[in-house]
Amino acid sequence: MRFLLTVVPLTAALIIAACSPAAPPAPQSTAAPSSAPAGSAEAAATSAEPGKTSPATAALGTADWFAWVDKTLNVSDDGHGPQPNTPAWEAAVNAKLGQEAPQASPGSTEWQQAVDALLRTRVVTH
Repeated sequence: MRFLLTVVPLTAALIIAACSPAAPPAPQSTAAPSSAPAGSAEAAATSAEPGKTSPATAALGTADWFAWVDKTLNVSDDGHGPQPNTPAWEAAVNAKLGQEAPQASPGSTEWQQAVDALLRTRVVTH
């Protein structure tokens, strides 16, 4: 009986400890990207190929945003292709996205939001 009285509180303490929330993650350092280890996310953001990083501040519908989408999807090959923010360009973006293309009307704010969200899940943000 003593064994049972010793084991039950010990087991309960272990269960409670296992169910307790973990300590919060340590804050990420704000070190310069050049000092980041080779395999870190910061290093990946600085070494990603052009057009494969998302602009942190480009607002939807701006020239910077259109240029980023164009580079990310390789819509116009070195300037040889439809001009951004035209129906032909929007059709090319939908073609590049394939089945993932937004169902919203091409060029609309909803379409731009959907394209932006989809591409930001595919590229490195900085």
